[in-house]
Amino acid sequence: MTSLFFDAALLPDGWSRDVRIEIDGEGWITGVTAEAAPDGADHHGTIAVSGMPNLHSHAFQRAMAGLTEVRGAGDDSFWTWRQAMYRFVDRLNPSHLLAIAGLLYAEMLEAGFTSVAEFHYLHHDPDGNPYADIGAMAAAVAEAASETGMGLTLLPVFYANAGFGGQPPSDGQRRFINSPDGYGKLVDRVGEIAAGLNDGAVGIAPHSLRAVTPESLGDILPLAAGGPIHIHIAEQTQEVDECLNWSGQRPVAWLFDHVAVDDTWCLVHATHMTDGERRQLAAGGAVAGLCPITEANLGDGIFDGANFVAEGGTFGIGSDSNVFISVAEELRLLEYSQRLRDQGRNRLAGHGSVGAAIYAQALRGGARATGRAVGQLAAGRRGDVVSLDSTHPALVCRDGDQWLDGWLFAGDNRVVADVWAGGNHVVKEGRHVARQHHRQGFAKVLAEVLGA
Repeated sequence: MTSLFFDAALLPDGWSRDVRIEIDGEGWITGVTAEAAPDGADHHGTIAVSGMPNLHSHAFQRAMAGLTEVRGAGDDSFWTWRQAMYRFVDRLNPSHLLAIAGLLYAEMLEAGFTSVAEFHYLHHDPDGNPYADIGAMAAAVAEAASETGMGLTLLPVFYANAGFGGQPPSDGQRRFINSPDGYGKLVDRVGEIAAGLNDGAVGIAPHSLRAVTPESLGDILPLAAGGPIHIHIAEQTQEVDECLNWSGQRPVAWLFDHVAVDDTWCLVHATHMTDGERRQLAAGGAVAGLCPITEANLGDGIFDGANFVAEGGTFGIGSDSNVFISVAEELRLLEYSQRLRDQGRNRLAGHGSVGAAIYAQALRGGARATGRAVGQLAAGRRGDVVSLDSTHPALVCRDGDQWLDGWLFAGDNRVVADVWAGGNHVVKEGRHVARQHHRQGFAKVLAEVLGA
C-alpha cells in the first residue's frame, strides 16, 4: 500500500484540501480522503492532479523528430513528410523500437502523461515479411511501457491499401500491410502481450478510410470485442477530396453512414469537417482525438474545437508524431489555435477557467479513448497522480484552477515535480527514475539508425 498526502488535490467534485490518496499493491486507488492528516504518508506534496491519458502515439517517430524541417524543391506538406517517414522506418528493428519507445515513454511521464494509446502500425521486417513472432514489434512497445511504468493501450493497426477504392499498397508501406485474416492473428497475439502487463489494454485501429475497403473494414470491426476503435480521418484536405472522388461523400459523413460509430470510437484529427459532420460527431459520443503539436507541425489545419465543445463534443489529446512531448503545450496550442482563427480569447471554456475546462475535458476524452479506468483521483481508478511544483513561477501565489491556468498557459514540463503511474513513483523532482538509462539507449540506436 502506498499513501500519498497533498495540501490540495483536484478531485472529481473540485479542489479539496489536505487530501490523502491510498494506492494498493496492484496500482489501484482504494481510497481518497479530504481534510485528512499527513501522519505516516509515504509522500507529502503540495498540489495533485490526475495524470493525463495520451490517446494517440506513433512511438517510432520520436526518433525522426526534427529531421524533416528542411524545405524541399516543391511545396512541402503531410504527403512529402510521409515519404521521409517511409524511408526512415525501413531502418528499424524490434530492439531499436524498444529503445526509442523507452525514452519516449519516460519523456511522456515527465510531462504528466501517465498512459498512452499506441497506434502501432510498424509490424513486419524490412522486407515486409512477418517476424517469427508476428507481434515482435508490439512486444517491444509493451516492454518499453513495462520498463518505464507507462500505462499502455495497444492499438494494432490494420493497413491494407494505399488509397481509396482498394488501391494496392506501395513499397514504402510493406512493413504495415495485413490481410483481415493476418490481422486477426495479430490482434490475438497483441492480446497475449497485453495480458503480460499490469493493466494492459487492447483495441483495434483501421488506419484510415484510404487504407481499407468497406469490406475489409467490416471484416475487422468485430475484433474490437467492445474495446476502443481508433481511426485517422479527415486530417488533410487532399484526403477529403480523394474520398469525395471515390464515394461522393466526405470521410466523416461516409463513416457515420456506413458504420455504427459510438462511444468506443476515437476519430483522430477530424480536422476538416462540415458543420453537419461536426455536430454529428459531437452528438454521437465518439472522441475527437486531437494532436495540436503534430497537426501544426504537419500543416494539417485547425480543428473547430470551440463549436465542437459548445455542442457537447468530447475530445482528448495525443502526441502523435512525438516531435515534442508536453501536456501543457498540446492543450495550450489547442486553445491558441482557436484564438488565432476566431481573433478572440478564451474559446474552449463556456465560462470560468480555460485551463481547468480543457484539462478536465482531455482527461474524460482520454480515459474513454484509451479504454482505461483513469482520469480521476478516485477509488477504483488507476493510481496515476501528477504532483505539481507550487514554487514554479507559473504557480506561485495562485490557487485552485489558477494552478492549471498557470501550468498550461505560463508553464512547461518543469511544472511537473513527481509522477506516480499505477502507484509507482516513476518521476522524482522532474526526472524519470531511469532517465539516463533510456537516454543512453536512445543515443546508441540513433547512432546505428542514422549512420546506416
